Amino acid sequence: MDADNMQGHKALRRGRFSQENNMYHVTIVTYQRQPVFSSFETASALARVLNSPAVLKTSSLSAWVIMPDHWHAIVQVGQHDSLSQIVGRIKAISTRVIHNKKLWEGNLWTKAFHDRALRSENELLPLARYIVANPLRAGLVQRAGNYPFWNAAWV
Repeated sequence: MDADNMQGHKALRRGRFSQENNMYHVTIVTYQRQPVFSSFETASALARVLNSPAVLKTSSLSAWVIMPDHWHAIVQVGQHDSLSQIVGRIKAISTRVIHNKKLWEGNLWTKAFHDRALRSENELLPLARYIVANPLRAGLVQRAGNYPFWNAAWV
């Protein structure tokens, strides 16, 4: 990775603060934007990880979508946890599962992730709609309900 990209990764961490019970819009991108999750089996493996209580512990996902080269979610940070720890577990466990099943070789995720704290509950539903509509905007399906790799607490 070149020096400019490392500066960008450090900039993503600058000022990062996660607070218990706060909700965050999180985006994690695959390494070099490779379409790792265009494979049904690989996307299914990630979906199982996302639904694992061992991964989330006391945190929760209100909405998420797995796209071919990234993952979006609304994450609520639980007790004795931080956003970085949650994302770290998702990355580590999904990488281990996917490598063990021989679904992908090499790097799976970029080192950094993007997050934005939600400032009010009024942001939740529009953001959840934005997240689950990603496959529509990308032209992967004609209806969100036809895409298998998303979930939202409101549906």
